[in-house]
Parts: sequence; C-alpha cells; structure tokens
Amino acid sequence: MDKIKILWVDDEIDYLKPHILFLEKKNYSVTTCNNGRDAIDIFDNENFDIVFLDENMPGMSGLETLSEMKEKKSAVPMIMITKSEEEYIMEEAIGSKIADYLIKPVNPNQILLSLKKNLDHSRLISQKTTLDYQKEFRKISMEMAMVNSYEDWVELYKKLIFWELNLENINDHGMIEILESQKAEANSQFGKFIERNYEDWFLPKADKPIQSHTLFRELVVPEIVKKEKPILFVVIDNLRYDQWKTFESEVANYYKLEKEVPYFSILPTATQYARNAIFSGLTPLEMETKFPQYWKNDPEEGGKNLYEAEFLSAQLKRLGLNIKEDYFKITNLAAGKKLVENFKGLRDNDLVTVVYNFVDMLSHAKTEMDVVKELASDDKAYRSLTLSWFKNSPLLEIIQQAQKLGFKLIITTDHGTINVKNPSKVVGDKNTSLNLRYKTGRSLTYEYKDVYAVKDPKKIGLPTINMSSSYIFAKNDLFLAYVNNFNHYVSYYRNTYQHGGISLEEMIIPCLIFNPK
Repeated sequence: MDKIKILWVDDEIDYLKPHILFLEKKNYSVTTCNNGRDAIDIFDNENFDIVFLDENMPGMSGLETLSEMKEKKSAVPMIMITKSEEEYIMEEAIGSKIADYLIKPVNPNQILLSLKKNLDHSRLISQKTTLDYQKEFRKISMEMAMVNSYEDWVELYKKLIFWELNLENINDHGMIEILESQKAEANSQFGKFIERNYEDWFLPKADKPIQSHTLFRELVVPEIVKKEKPILFVVIDNLRYDQWKTFESEVANYYKLEKEVPYFSILPTATQYARNAIFSGLTPLEMETKFPQYWKNDPEEGGKNLYEAEFLSAQLKRLGLNIKEDYFKITNLAAGKKLVENFKGLRDNDLVTVVYNFVDMLSHAKTEMDVVKELASDDKAYRSLTLSWFKNSPLLEIIQQAQKLGFKLIITTDHGTINVKNPSKVVGDKNTSLNLRYKTGRSLTYEYKDVYAVKDPKKIGLPTINMSSSYIFAKNDLFLAYVNNFNHYVSYYRNTYQHGGISLEEMIIPCLIFNPK
C-alpha cells in the first residue's frame, strides 16, 4: 500500500522535527516547506493526500496560501495549525472549508488523530458500524420473535431504519444483504401480526394505535386548542419513515422537534383511503355513509381525493372548532412557488394545511419512466432523490417562511411505499380494482398465504361495493399480478414502488410536531 503523502508548511518547520519523525515511523511520507509561495509550487507539481498549514508566516499568510491551494485542488483536505486563537481567523479558515483547526502547541497524537479523522474516517466508521450491527443482529432477531404489540413493532421498525441508514454509506454489501433479509423477515412477521390484530383495532374499546382517521383529532387538534401559535400542517404524500430521516436535518435548521409520534396508516395504504381518512376523521365506510357526495369507491370514475378541503371543514365543525383556516394542495412547481409568494398573507390564520404531492409522483414515475428507474434503482437511491427534491423544493421555502412568522409545524404523511419484488397471481372480474398491493371485488381467486383476506369489509371500516365484495391486501414485497399476460405484467412492475398493502414501510409512518427556532 502506498504511503500517505503529507505537505507540512510552517516557517518554523525545523522545530517540528520530532513530530515529523513520529509520523514517518507511522509510515507517513512528509514533505516540508517554510513559506507559502514555495508550498504552492510544490503543491502544484506533486499529489498530496493532505496539507498542514501554519497561519502566521512571513510573506503569504496561511489563509492566503490556503485560498490559492483550494483553487487548484479543492478536494485535498487542509488542516490549519496556528498559535492564534483569534475568532476571525477561525471563522475565515472554517469558511474556506478547512478539514480541521489545531492550536499550537500540538502534540504528535493530536496530529495523528486529525489524520485518521480526515483520511481514515470512512474506513474506521465502516469497521465500527459493521461490528456494531453484527452485535445488534442477534438482539434484533430475538426481539422479532417476541414482538407482540403495535408499540413493539414501531420500535423494531425504527431500529431497522437506524441500521439501514448507517449501513448504506459503507461498502460492505454482505452486511447490507443481511439487513435486507432481516427486514424481509420482519415484514413477514408484521403481516401475520396485522392479520391477527387489525380487525380488533376497529372495536370501540380496543388497545389500538393512532390511525389515519384518528390522527387529526389526537395530534393536530390539541395543538390548535392551545392557541399558542398558528399551525402549519403539512401532509407529504407517500413519505416513508426512512425518507423523512434523510431530510430531518434540513428541517432542524429552522425548527426544533418537540414530539415524534409514529402512527399507522389504515388499509388499504392508498391515498383515496388513508388521506381522505386524515381530513375527514372518519373511516372510509363512515365517509361513504355520511358524505356520499364526496366519496367514490374503487371502480367509480373520477378523482378520489377531490374533497379533502370539504372533509377537513366538516371535521373541524364536528369538533366544535370555529377557526380561521386555509387548505392548499400542491401538485406542481408553479403551485408551490405561488404559495411561497403568498404565505405572509396567512399570518393571521389559526391553521394552514398543505398537501404536497411530489413523493407520490416520484414513486409512480419510477414505474413509467426509464430515467427515474435509473435514479431510484433501490431504497438508498430513492432516499437520495427525496432529499435532493426537498432541499430544492418550494416546500422548504414554505417551512422557512412559517418559521419566520412563528408558526408551529406539524409534518406527516398518509402512507408509505414498498419496493415490490415478487408477483402473486390473482384472478378477478372486470370490476376488480387495479391497485397492485390490494384488490377489492367479487369472486377473487388468489394465493392464500400471500394476502390478508377480509370477507366482511365493514369489520375494518371499509365500504362494500356489492354484497359479495371482499378485500385482499398483499403482504411482504409481493405485488398482485393478473394471470393474463403474466410475464409482461411481472417484468413491467417488478422493482417499482407500490402502496396499498401490508408492510412496515407502508403502514408505520411519522407524524412530527415542531416549534420554531
């Protein structure tokens, strides 16, 4: 292995001989120079892994030398070593993207630590992460065998996400494959748990999680009633917990997290069911009964989420909340920019509700567009794409505006999504719903082990399209494929993001409550 090459620039370089000998014994190669101008020439002509720079040198200062070197080779890490503790020098150096800042006198171990932090950082983190996950693997497996409540499932899923996000940045594909198999096993067990318990959650006095139709009443209304601050309530369509974690730090620049409450999407984990349930505060069966003018069943023509604002107004009225509120649905860039421009006009509202649709469009685009298939080829890439969108979206600007105006912020979603890998054959008549993760209709034929079948939809708060209609929900990473033209169907939809069924990714989703910084 080649030696790591260091360029050390200091006008008193002779006094640093013990440090240089120490590093050379550790197998580093050190080139020395006593002024900035000569250092730039040496830096130009050789390839160094890292540069140590003294700030206080005659002629060109360390900051000036740093600036010129950065222009030439910006990727080489630079460490500033100086006697000066003046704040403006630190700020200028940090602003110039130095890798580290050390105050003289430095001891050899400080130098060694800085080298390891900057050059061995990825390798050391990779080794530590791998070892830690190996220790945790057995513990997670044991916990999985004992999980017996929705609270336990939330904690287990959050733990799996934690390790997934930690492992994604290391190049140990073996460890990533082990985690993937552990997630698959977790989803298999979770499907069985939902099959055993889901129907009971619709009984009046059941021990049950917060669900789509109780979310607004249990988490948003208490914040409105406090009347401390106006509320910005953001529902990002189709946002998984792991996707939220990727841009959590961006929101943290403006807001301080007060409460994180994971909740459960109702089945089907599909927009027309779950999001309408959030805004109406009702199950789909109750919506159909009380608001037939707003509710459409699966086979009916027309948009299924056209009346969220009306559902929300009716819920607020039912709860006795006479407040000033506005509802916005953002489905394109122009609509997002328009809300940014007009947001200050909402400062006197008690509640501003924003539904943001980008993530859902992204998951559908992965099915239909080759370029998005490339960009979101797996969960890691899908998260990365979500982060890139959020950092450059009007939604971030809306959040910034809300913070300046003193709004409290609540971010949530209606359901998650899962990358489907394996087909499961299903047969139904022409009126059977089209979703790949659930089906509703008459005379459905399916693989019993692959689905959670509900013969009496009323027991889980769902409408019955006709007397013999039932629902089936795909489990694990399965998608429901028709027998006709099966091979084409499978190749088209395999490795796409779908929702509507039962998985940790689709059902356990975040609700976050923030105070402005």
